[in-house]
Amino acid sequence: MKPLINLEEIKHFIATRKVAFITSVDEEGFPNVKAMLQPRKIEGLKTFYFSTNTSSIRVKQYRENPKASLYFYRKGLVKYQGVMLKGTMEVLEDAEIKKALWQAGDKMFYPQGVTDPDYCVLKFTAVSGRYYCDLRTESFEV
Repeated sequence: MKPLINLEEIKHFIATRKVAFITSVDEEGFPNVKAMLQPRKIEGLKTFYFSTNTSSIRVKQYRENPKASLYFYRKGLVKYQGVMLKGTMEVLEDAEIKKALWQAGDKMFYPQGVTDPDYCVLKFTAVSGRYYCDLRTESFEV
């Protein structure tokens, strides 16, 4: 059977999505899903960076259990595509990475600027994925 898509096409697909869904695992072992703006930085299909509040429930959950997944989708008139990536999420508070991902509009959410203690970076590292399109799915390694 012909593969659904190649990894370069999956990279392009992800890069053009405006929203990402991230998952974490809560203290009872249940998955939690949250919509986020697109990643601030993407390195291939392996590494994705997001900004968030250090005080958020997600940060607490990732510190306790780093297992995570990302999901990107597109719903057209007749075609639905989705990519799920499975991996781990790290909470980064390093000044260098925070500065590298800082954007001008962030001051609205983090009034103290790039050094605001409530500003941190989430780094997702993928190990595998699954692509869906036209009623077919395909797993892949990253």
